[in-house]
Amino acid sequence: MVEDPSRFFMLALTVSYFISGSQGANILGLFPSPSPSHLIISMSAAKVLAEQGHNVTVVTVLEPTITHKNIHVVQVPMTKEEIKQRSETIGAKQKNNSGSRLISILQMSGQMDSMLRKMADALKDERVKDLYLNKGNHFDLVISGYFMNDYQLGFARKVNAPVIVLAPSPPGQMLNSLIGNPSDPIEKDKNTSFAQRLDSFITNLFYQVFVRQIDQRNRRFYKELFADDSNMPDYSEMLKNTSLVFFCSHAASEGSIRPNVPAAIEIGGIQIKDKPDALPKSLEEFLGNATDGAILLSLGSNVQGSHIKSDTVEKMFNVLSKLKQRVIWKWEDLDKIPGKSNNILYSRWLPQDDILAHPNIKLFINHAGKGGITESQYHGKPMLSLPVFGDQPSNAFGMVKNGFGLTLSLLNLEEKPFKDAIEEILSNPQYSQKVALFSSLYRDRPNSARDSLIYWTEYVIRHHGAAHLQSPLVHMDFITANNLDIYVLFTAIFVGLIIILKASVQLFFKMLVPKFIKITKVKKH
Repeated sequence: MVEDPSRFFMLALTVSYFISGSQGANILGLFPSPSPSHLIISMSAAKVLAEQGHNVTVVTVLEPTITHKNIHVVQVPMTKEEIKQRSETIGAKQKNNSGSRLISILQMSGQMDSMLRKMADALKDERVKDLYLNKGNHFDLVISGYFMNDYQLGFARKVNAPVIVLAPSPPGQMLNSLIGNPSDPIEKDKNTSFAQRLDSFITNLFYQVFVRQIDQRNRRFYKELFADDSNMPDYSEMLKNTSLVFFCSHAASEGSIRPNVPAAIEIGGIQIKDKPDALPKSLEEFLGNATDGAILLSLGSNVQGSHIKSDTVEKMFNVLSKLKQRVIWKWEDLDKIPGKSNNILYSRWLPQDDILAHPNIKLFINHAGKGGITESQYHGKPMLSLPVFGDQPSNAFGMVKNGFGLTLSLLNLEEKPFKDAIEEILSNPQYSQKVALFSSLYRDRPNSARDSLIYWTEYVIRHHGAAHLQSPLVHMDFITANNLDIYVLFTAIFVGLIIILKASVQLFFKMLVPKFIKITKVKKH
């Protein structure tokens, strides 16, 4: 039987369309967050796309540690004064941290101005503005790194390209509205008590105030950046152009289980390599000779040693220096280390993911940042978390709830509880067993984070923004989206029926009761 040649032609044409629609695309990444941990996630995504053959231009205020020949970086460096303000802001968060999620929300509101201002100012830089002013530039897609900076979505309109948001967190109220993703104001699981649900509801009310403040800042920055262009849409309308959101989460293993719209794509663990890189010789030898195991201590890229109270650092050193395990301690100022000990190796920078992949690492002491916890869970390492601010207390709470380790307050850290917590995790196998089980769940997916990122990025490019993925809720106002008008209508009808019924009953008694009394009197006579 002879095959119809037209079938092969149509197949070739279809394949050619899908390949040419996304291969070698020009992608603009707006990653101006002053948080190094956010930049690691954003640049990891950029590198995946660059390795796929795409040309990626990145705008950032920090110097990326992740690079590729297909990535062109436009850095708007922070001034010494901005770096100082950022350091003071983070230090204040550490010193004022109460451990309460509600208090953290209120503190964040007043401490983020300088960071948000820097991100907006970065987009005013002439080199950045040239990306849309120079008509020779062409971009097929904009990826907007999220850090409470919705205003920069307007940049996609300036370069006439669809936009994807890259969030370093799971779905939440700040981002759900961009794609019509459902939100539940109360965090709950099957064991949540009434008191816990009530606490979650009250906290959510305060969180809404914080969200409103951020929204007002975004509107102000949007006006500053784009008010001179009459073709730019209103801020609220501009937000409706979001094609999809990449969330750094994996609900199937991390929980909580929740409904997501098709435009919510989870790429949790995107910063984790499929195969770890070889460690620097000094680290490899230090870990290779750790016959009793080793501990990694890193409080992330935001919290530096200088932000921690000196007496707290001393207490930590006193405990760690007496352990039989070796300790790798991320410490920025090597001229002023906490103390000298044969079992402690200090380093300004650490390849955290690669170190956690080493079989001799038995414990990860961290600040409960989302990225660090994700990497530790992926590699099956138990944790001791010392949360500082923002989402870290809730991240630590979730980690402990899952049985992956313990948490202590960095603000009130004492030697004995610190020592006891370390010994408990190292000596009790339940922590490593539970996180190892989670690791197998986290890795077991139909598509890897890398594959999901590539597919959906190219999908949006192929389909010119993929408007068909949008939930209709994106284009509805609050009343329509929540059916409040229908509830009001039925409430009015119900109230009207009650009024009519009441009036009818009153009329009935008014007309019939006197006649009944009259009849009764006649019968008595």
